[in-house]
Amino acid sequence: MKGLLLRLSGLDADAENAVRVIGFFDRLIAGRAAPHALVRATAALAECPAGLADPARGISLRSEPGAAAGERSVREFAETGLVWLERTGAPLPLDDIVLERFAFAAALLLERDRDERDDAALAGLAVSADAAEAERSRALRALRFEPAAPLHALAVAGDVAAVLAALGRDARAASPGPVHTVLAREVPADLEHRTPGGTRIGIGPALPGVRAPESWRQARSALRFTTLGEGLPAVVRHDRLGGLAAIAARLRPEDIAQVADVAALDRLAGEPHGGDVLDVLVAFCATGSTRKAAARVHRHHSTIAARLAHAERRLGFSFHAPGGRLRLDLALLLRHLRDEPE
Repeated sequence: MKGLLLRLSGLDADAENAVRVIGFFDRLIAGRAAPHALVRATAALAECPAGLADPARGISLRSEPGAAAGERSVREFAETGLVWLERTGAPLPLDDIVLERFAFAAALLLERDRDERDDAALAGLAVSADAAEAERSRALRALRFEPAAPLHALAVAGDVAAVLAALGRDARAASPGPVHTVLAREVPADLEHRTPGGTRIGIGPALPGVRAPESWRQARSALRFTTLGEGLPAVVRHDRLGGLAAIAARLRPEDIAQVADVAALDRLAGEPHGGDVLDVLVAFCATGSTRKAAARVHRHHSTIAARLAHAERRLGFSFHAPGGRLRLDLALLLRHLRDEPE
């Protein structure tokens, strides 16, 4: 950095702008810009076409493809990478520093992208039930986890980058589908408050790393409980589910289909305003109170009472009788588990 500042001092009036150029690329690096975004941003900054190519990675990008090609100013990075600016006239005074920071950012971001892709593949292998134990152990060691040391698997639906930031630099992630796999040595107790709204997380128990598939399976099971109703936890730990975990693990959809209370809820849901009635039932079970349920779903308590009475007639039992609310709660849970498979 000292050498860079000495060079800037020779730019006289442009020194301040050069510092701004450095800050511009630093922000792209901090934001983990994708290669195409880096090229596009550089072209906008330089106000001329810009490009990036790395044959070893199969990358060839150029921004402002409709612009006329001019004289190229080129800077190499890594072993096979090139970045360039294209101008039809003479280079501008700051082009050299733009190219330097462009090349530096390209090298850093592409290397980081490769590392993350490698880590994602290893994390996916670590939780795969089809992998042999020796193969899983090698993947864990490559991720800097000891196969015998405790490790949590997390199932994340939503902003996995924010979850990784909350878990710390040792956490690793894979994205096999809409649900992301995350591996972490420790999970903070306040994780729910460190992640953005709309992100749901199921946390598997801390098991030896070689048993990561088991923790991952239980994390996916815990994730199913995060969508049971509005206002319920967005982060669920499998080891705090108690008997609910056994219900989720052992009851198949075809078993649930035979439960008469679940069939009655399905019929209720199919009626006009049926979805609203089910929301009321979930709120009532969660709060245990007509008035509190009304506040949760933003309805007048008399409306809630009418909805509950209607549902009691359809299901054929009183929610206020001994065991009635428990029976309703179980029916809602079973219906939810049927509709939220792992």
